[in-house]
Amino acid sequence: MPLNLAQKNAWSLARTLMTIVVVFRINGSKFGVAEAKEYDGDPSSIVREYDPFLR
Repeated sequence: MPLNLAQKNAWSLARTLMTIVVVFRINGSKFGVAEAKEYDGDPSSIVREYDPFLR
C-alpha cells in the first residue's frame, strides 16, 4: 500500500487497539502495517512507530 495510506491505517489501528503499531517497508515503494509486538522483520525496514500513549 502507499505510504500515506499506511500511515493513516497505522494511526487508526494504534488508537483502536491502544498498542504500538509500526509502518515498515515491504519492497521499494510498498509499505505494511503491523503491531510492534507481532513484527518480526528486519528492524531497519521500520519507517515509523505509532504509539497511542504519546499524543
